[in-house]
Amino acid sequence: MTQLAFADSVNLAQSLTQNVQQTIVGQTTVVRDVVTTLLAGGHCLIEGVPGLGKTLLARTLTQLLGGEYKRIQFTADLMPADVAGHTMFDFQSQTFNIRRGPVFCNFLLADEINRAPAKTQSALLEAMQEQHVTIDGQTHNLPQPFMVLATQNPIEQDGTYPLPQAQMDRFLSKIQILYPTKDEEVELVKLIAGGMKTNIDVSAVHAIMNPEQLRALQATVASLPCDAEVADYIVRIVRATREHTAIDTGAGPRASLSLLQASRAHALMSGHEFVTPDDVKHVAHMVLRHRLRLSAEFEIEGKQIDDVITELLAQIEAPRQ
Repeated sequence: MTQLAFADSVNLAQSLTQNVQQTIVGQTTVVRDVVTTLLAGGHCLIEGVPGLGKTLLARTLTQLLGGEYKRIQFTADLMPADVAGHTMFDFQSQTFNIRRGPVFCNFLLADEINRAPAKTQSALLEAMQEQHVTIDGQTHNLPQPFMVLATQNPIEQDGTYPLPQAQMDRFLSKIQILYPTKDEEVELVKLIAGGMKTNIDVSAVHAIMNPEQLRALQATVASLPCDAEVADYIVRIVRATREHTAIDTGAGPRASLSLLQASRAHALMSGHEFVTPDDVKHVAHMVLRHRLRLSAEFEIEGKQIDDVITELLAQIEAPRQ
């Protein structure tokens, strides 16, 4: 895979972030985290109540990247074949033809993914991990790059199915999108009052790169040097989650690899030519929060998983830069 020059990569990554923020009011941290996940070559789970711009963020990002975008509204009656595809008999030609599902795209928005049962959620497992799907015994490669952006509502629980841990672990990051600040909400209301449409037309957003350039950018991120001491620091953080008294289920080895990938992406976006301990700290919460399960007693006390991760980062000594 062709790589880009480091300076060109930094400029492209920063330009992508800035262009997304021109469409999304506020949510600076969310935009940065989603772009970090994209550059790391991972998938992200975005959690937040309705109306905070999750779908708009996904549509804007894909429009800027010039790739093919598909959206699936997950519901209780959605079947695995509705995601991956199926074979159908053509009476005219008397042959079975494969109908490819919406997963065959560059950017897939799995909206309200926890509205579908586990058997339908699992239709994405092979696609997310192996970058291909199997239909009636035949393996079909997905277009590259391929990224799943899944959303879920953390409050409304009626008619929802919690994602199995195996599914959660396939997401490189879990990003929490919160209510905007008062100033940001005032700015948004002023824009609408000034005549801006409530449903923003992202077709006016122009692509700043194509899928091939994105793959080259991801290759540059994947080649960013990581010192042995920083790699050891990453492993010590992940292993500490398995020993903390407040954590019932710690993170597995995939978390170490995801933390390295995300740290490299954050380093490039920050203009660092190598991974620093600060890069690791910046991405630790989004990489670990969905892989850890609190002990029941600490959950009853109201402790939050992000608080535990913050405690771990404070306790584990980082290598000197």
